[in-house]
Amino acid sequence: MIDFLQTALGYIIPFLLVLTVVVTIHELGHYWAARACGVAIDQFSIGFGRRIFGWRDRQGVEWRVGWIPLGGYVKFSGDENAASVPDHDNLDAMRTRIEAEQGPGAANRYFHFKPVWQRAFVTAAGPLANFALAIVLFAVLLMSVGETVIPARVAAVQPDSPAARAGFVVDDVVVRANGQAIDNFFDLQQIIAVRSNAPTSFVVDRGGQLVSLTATPERRVVSDRMGGEQKIGVLGIASPAQVGERTVRRYGPLEAVAGGVERTWRVLSTTVYYLGRVVTGRESADQLGGPLRIAQASGQVAQSGAQGAPDAGSMLLGSAVALLGLTAVLSVGIGFMNLLPVPVLDGGHLVFYAYEAVARRPLAAKVQAAGYRVGLALLLGLMLFATWNDLQQLRVFKFLGGLIS
Repeated sequence: MIDFLQTALGYIIPFLLVLTVVVTIHELGHYWAARACGVAIDQFSIGFGRRIFGWRDRQGVEWRVGWIPLGGYVKFSGDENAASVPDHDNLDAMRTRIEAEQGPGAANRYFHFKPVWQRAFVTAAGPLANFALAIVLFAVLLMSVGETVIPARVAAVQPDSPAARAGFVVDDVVVRANGQAIDNFFDLQQIIAVRSNAPTSFVVDRGGQLVSLTATPERRVVSDRMGGEQKIGVLGIASPAQVGERTVRRYGPLEAVAGGVERTWRVLSTTVYYLGRVVTGRESADQLGGPLRIAQASGQVAQSGAQGAPDAGSMLLGSAVALLGLTAVLSVGIGFMNLLPVPVLDGGHLVFYAYEAVARRPLAAKVQAAGYRVGLALLLGLMLFATWNDLQQLRVFKFLGGLIS
């Protein structure tokens, strides 16, 4: 039982740290954009539920920390009433009430009475803040730690593998894959992993000559260190890392920022591509993960960063560096997810604002409310589905059965 508790804490604490950072930056994006547009704000909360502690700043905003550390929110003035899904009628009623209580012009500070472009800006600022966080974290890591580089050279080709059938030979150097320039074996692996059963073009340097090849990565089940399984694309080539060709590439400030932008875009485009394959049925949906899988990844990353460290200080630094990388990747995922056109998410609000900009009036409150209910049902369904996948992939049922028996 003690080992179980230690393992649980080893995964839960890193997970909460990563999630808190990502969500807080997301909400700060909304907050600072709202401040820039002069929106009245009531609360900024880290976590949900009853307040543990908090304070009120000079602008009257209550900053609070809730006891459930699984998210956060910014509460704009007026969000607690029906005008959160407004149309002309309830907006007019709300304006009349506010100005009767607070004086002429007071309603202009409320979010719902701001021009549609300002409301769209405030809404989009959350996901944009997540992308900015990822760029900053990637840049910091590239400047401080550098990037491990393994040449994209084929050290070995597995017999009867997709690579062998496509004509790869030992000492081929992959220079392009699926149209993307390749200078690191890690980049090559990332492309192959999400393209199982998809014909993929490669350009290799073979003794100074460029040769074009086409291979179809095959889907294989790969076990992770928690006993779970992942289905990824495999080509059947080995990297030269085992013969000591690893190097560390360090970046200057400008190069690091450019590298941060490039890596953020790579994570985003890979996510969009993979989800597109899931939607079209070309990829199995059982690989979609939820909070348990994120917690697992957080714990594994923290532990891998500490492995091989000579002392406690080095272990802590290694874990921190590894978690920063995971935070950057998760921040891109959170930013993208919030831009999906689902009514309860930021992307759904942006769809409503686009309609309002074209029609010159908000969508009817009843239609918006129905959209929110449908969106919430979809979101909850997706979370339950992802959590079920987590339980299956992490073999939790088998583990619990072993405890009971």
